[in-house]
Amino acid sequence: MTKIKTIATNRKAYYNYFVQDSIEVGISLTGTEIKALRSGRVSLGEAYVRPEAGELWLVNAHIARYEAASNLSHEPRRPRKLLLHRKEINNLISRIAERGLTLVPLKIYLKDHLAKVAIALAKGKKLYDKRESISRREMERDMERTLRWRKSPGR
Repeated sequence: MTKIKTIATNRKAYYNYFVQDSIEVGISLTGTEIKALRSGRVSLGEAYVRPEAGELWLVNAHIARYEAASNLSHEPRRPRKLLLHRKEINNLISRIAERGLTLVPLKIYLKDHLAKVAIALAKGKKLYDKRESISRREMERDMERTLRWRKSPGR
């Protein structure tokens, strides 16, 4: 039985992108980074995945410094290598190049004591798409409120 503990999610990804295919990948971390990650001091708000020299790198993800590590700690926003098989990397890089898609990190989590990142192929939303998703979400909330109000026992 695998134990999964979600550390951080990228809520902006679903707002800014149409998320298509997601994949679980490993991430290469130093000792102080994994300790800071276990304590939950991670932010994926501005992070993205960049292909470079046949590898995938997680860029701009903030993993805070580990307080107990003195001055030998890591750089909080350093690029981190993502671990995939060569065929998977080549497949993702070709799909990015041909369709104008991008790779965004969705969440970082611990799976059986290993740090994993869920990344997804995504297509950017235009402003009118964002407005449409906001109005759809508000309509659904209003319908839920109406249904709860009609089902309330005091009526």
